[in-house]
Amino acid sequence: MNRFARLILLAMLGAALISAHCAKQPAHTYHNPILAGFYPDPSMCRVGDDYYIVNSTFAYYPGIPIFHSTDLVNWTQLGHVLDRPEQLNLDGLGVSRGIFAPALRYHDGVFYVTCTVVDGGGNFVVTAKNPAGPWSTPVWLPEVHGIDPSLFFDDDGKTYLIYNSDPPEQPPLYQGHRALWMYEFDTETLTVIGERRLIVNGGSDISQKPIWIEGPHIFNVDGTYYLSCAEGGTAADHSQVVFKATTVWGPYESYSGNPIMTQRQLDPEREHPITCVGHMDMVQIPNGDWWAIFLGCRPYEGDYTFNTGRETFMAPVTWRDGWPTVLTGDETVKYSYPVPALPAAEKAPYPLNGNFTVRDEFDSDKLGYHWMFLRTVREPWYSLADSGTLTINLRPETINGVRNPSFIARRQQHINCYAETKMEFTPQTDNETAGLIAFQGERFYYYLGLTMADGKPMLQLKNNTEIIQQVSLSEDAIGKSVYLKIEAAGAIYRCYYAIGEDAMLQIGGNLDGTLLSTNTAGGFVGAVFGMYASSQGTTSTNKAVYGWFEYSGDDVTFE
Repeated sequence: MNRFARLILLAMLGAALISAHCAKQPAHTYHNPILAGFYPDPSMCRVGDDYYIVNSTFAYYPGIPIFHSTDLVNWTQLGHVLDRPEQLNLDGLGVSRGIFAPALRYHDGVFYVTCTVVDGGGNFVVTAKNPAGPWSTPVWLPEVHGIDPSLFFDDDGKTYLIYNSDPPEQPPLYQGHRALWMYEFDTETLTVIGERRLIVNGGSDISQKPIWIEGPHIFNVDGTYYLSCAEGGTAADHSQVVFKATTVWGPYESYSGNPIMTQRQLDPEREHPITCVGHMDMVQIPNGDWWAIFLGCRPYEGDYTFNTGRETFMAPVTWRDGWPTVLTGDETVKYSYPVPALPAAEKAPYPLNGNFTVRDEFDSDKLGYHWMFLRTVREPWYSLADSGTLTINLRPETINGVRNPSFIARRQQHINCYAETKMEFTPQTDNETAGLIAFQGERFYYYLGLTMADGKPMLQLKNNTEIIQQVSLSEDAIGKSVYLKIEAAGAIYRCYYAIGEDAMLQIGGNLDGTLLSTNTAGGFVGAVFGMYASSQGTTSTNKAVYGWFEYSGDDVTFE
């Protein structure tokens, strides 16, 4: 079967899935991913009977969502760690720069997040007494050059900060050669102490030239120090490796059975794969069991063509001969596992995984936590003042630039899904536009919007390089509500529109969804759907008014 035929088959499957009833999970199991869509680089900590997760957000704002659960299955977002402009300056950064790999830890009544703003300030630490906030302004760590800082609180009261940085050999011995370094850390002044020390050079076996040792976390388990790290880069060769030592400073012994988790040895053409797994964190629950969370991907073609981004998965940890393992041999990450031995919690009020349909009627005085912006919002360019509508000002900034455009987005959380909105907008000039967008990066998107062309109202479907199709609108269409819809079915996207009470019409035919994939666009984010309005470099007082926004996803649930 050729590639185009496969895409059409996927599209037919997707259409069937979207119209199907939600698949049910067997009793006493949970569904992977636990955080569906672009929720990468998870870090988790336990505080008594409560569990918390944070994720990377790159150039999206607010930064670092924080989730809470009591059963590790039902998660509720509490807010964001970085939700004030003075905490997070993302101006001028590409969509895949900014916030990399936060690490969440708790000690003596205080929550700590350590993280990196790539291309925008380096490494920092923030603290809070309440995980829902407010969180402090960042304290920068100028001595810490690199990424992925993580704190470790030892039983003797000392604290350490371990992170990824350049290897001791300069130049590096090979492409991707990195090292892990560690400082002692002062929790009173939030500064490093003394000189840094080399902990791991290269990775689990430097003779094999391992690449991108990163995402380190240290655990003290019955007096033995375990260092768990990602290795192999964040693509199809991603993995998790582990070391142990009798003292916190090492020397650290590499596990002979490394990696403890990977899927790189498996057939990329296997059915329904979960790939790119790694960047793991883990906790122990009261009965003694350990559970790991990690990033993974759900490609619809090969093992690296996916649009939903890197997602958060969970699996049990098994201890073998004194070493923690998650997957061995040809074991695959499962779409469902038996639930952890914890009291079941109520279902979260807002769905984060599984099959669901949600509609935002914009009847609250603030946007829900699932909405996000591209780069830091510094002025009130949108409003919920009129209950039941979201008003967005047209501004000069565009989706192609590196500033904060008038763009409000939510993650694509399913391979098969749609986003639909109702909009009222009357363009006044050729530069003015507003509509619905499926966006992966500054040069990778499909945009369906109203505009003017040669003084006439026009509906356009475009990407970064061309107008795919445009439809002239009649004079009586001006002022009527416009309904816009983008549907994803694996590697096929379709766009639809309706004016007033008219039936929906397709525009642009079948679109190549791989344009929005990580394999094509690169970077570290996933696709999002959003409302977008712009005056494209000119000054405007015009506004677009959105009446509601609906998202629905219905993927197969694999046992």
